[in-house]
Amino acid sequence: MTTGPEIQSGADSAPARAPVPASKTAGGPVVISVDAMGGDRGPAAVVAGLEKFAARDSGTQFLLHGDEAILKSLIAKRRHLAGRVTLRHAPGVVTMDEKPSQVVRNAKGTSMYGAIESVRDGEAEVAVSCGNTGALMALSMIRLRRLAGVNRPAIACLWPSRSPTGFNLMLDVGADIKADARDLLQYAMMGASYARNGMGIARPRVGLLNVGTEEHKGRAELKQANEMIAAATDLGGFDYVGFVEGGDLPSRKVDVIVTDGFTGNVALKTGEGTAKLIGDFLRDAFKATPLSRIAALLALTSLRRFQKRIDPRRVNGGVFLGLNGTVVKSHGAADATGVAAALELASQLARSGFQERLAARVASAPAPLQDAGAEGTGPQTGPHETGSVQDEPDTGPQGDGSESRAE
Repeated sequence: MTTGPEIQSGADSAPARAPVPASKTAGGPVVISVDAMGGDRGPAAVVAGLEKFAARDSGTQFLLHGDEAILKSLIAKRRHLAGRVTLRHAPGVVTMDEKPSQVVRNAKGTSMYGAIESVRDGEAEVAVSCGNTGALMALSMIRLRRLAGVNRPAIACLWPSRSPTGFNLMLDVGADIKADARDLLQYAMMGASYARNGMGIARPRVGLLNVGTEEHKGRAELKQANEMIAAATDLGGFDYVGFVEGGDLPSRKVDVIVTDGFTGNVALKTGEGTAKLIGDFLRDAFKATPLSRIAALLALTSLRRFQKRIDPRRVNGGVFLGLNGTVVKSHGAADATGVAAALELASQLARSGFQERLAARVASAPAPLQDAGAEGTGPQTGPHETGSVQDEPDTGPQGDGSESRAE
């Protein structure tokens, strides 16, 4: 075993790449491709998150993309990363304020591009980035392409809830602000597959987010989607509970909440802000008087457990669904704890075979879902017999607090 990471120059400056660990599909360890330069906190937070995750998971290897000199220095001090990291030099950085259209034109040589390219080339099972969400989705769609039959990819996140798993799944939370009835049906299919294979829920309960539960409420596309999703329960392997409201997001009545990216992202950011506010209020209350400080000490164990449950860092990492490859988007402001949570989610999805099962489920969709092929998405497939879809897991990762949400 080597005492430090392998070093590899960028693909543009070297004719061949350094060898990487065998992939999980070849019987070797899981390989995660990481954009080390993305996010608000820079590579120091990413490497600290790698170390935190690697300390509790010895079966994962990493492809780390970014500035070689900076990363080599950061990794040298991390004993749990010794012999487990392959560096790929990428001098370019996608900033958080760049427009996706600008990034796409100048993407080569950036750490984000390299991270996605490693998944495309089959060197890694999943890519993780804390970077610009719009740019990451644009590059992922261009380099990985959409799954046959998918019109709009979605970002799925886990929402703390009263459900037995401790989480509900919500999508879309920001991949696309628009979604018609057909898109919402595809989200339901993909979300149910995620819940089955990523959360261990045999037959997920799906709900459609609306301004009320009555069937006459909502926009025309929501009413149409309501009918389409209700008719697809056998094909999708889920139960449909109908319309749900914002108050149902953390409830026991539903496992998967379907919505458009605009509504989902607003709900997500509102939830994160509310969790922070509650934490601030509790701290203020327990610091108010000497007696309240004593009460805080007596309730310390319970308070720590409560803080952990509402901590957005531990529910970090949105999954891009509908692509020919798995991409996990970590929150842009993630610290080491948040990055480690995103890596944990990425590792769990890779080990579960989730991507293959999702592709099979989407490919089984009937003709109305398969006619959305846009230019550049690759060949589309026709409908398959539903009996050919085998996405029920033998064992899948459970929602345990390390799984996550997107920025």
